[in-house]
Amino acid sequence: MIPDQIEREILIEAPVDVVWRIVTEPDQIVQWFSDEAEFDPRPGGEGHLRFKGSDQYAIEVEAVEPPRRFAFRWAYAHDSRPRERSSMLVEFTLQQEADKTRVRVVESGFDKVDWSDDEMAKYAEKHGSGWSHHLGRLRDFAKRDLKPAPRK
Repeated sequence: MIPDQIEREILIEAPVDVVWRIVTEPDQIVQWFSDEAEFDPRPGGEGHLRFKGSDQYAIEVEAVEPPRRFAFRWAYAHDSRPRERSSMLVEFTLQQEADKTRVRVVESGFDKVDWSDDEMAKYAEKHGSGWSHHLGRLRDFAKRDLKPAPRK
């Protein structure tokens, strides 16, 4: 069965402002997510993400609500712009919990894309495991980012 959306959540031992920067700034995104990230991080901003050994994704930023919500549409780069019928919506929500941050990512749009059931099932399986992997990398990177510089 094909899901309506992919949802993953993780609790990160870092303040929300640190996690916000790591999730929304292209130079930080390449530390835990994609191999390349180039985009304008404002609503309507366009750009791309590239992953090693795979296609490039065109992205368009949909929402930037610091430090709580960041959302973008992405589609394979052969599509000139991510459109509702050819792209998925990725939404990060951040919530401060004491000195930690809960990060939730939802990738939705399965009911809107014009793909075969087989294509959607493969996509959902690949991205479901991918989000789990990348959120673990985000957690690990956020911990490193908080460590004080070594003393000389």
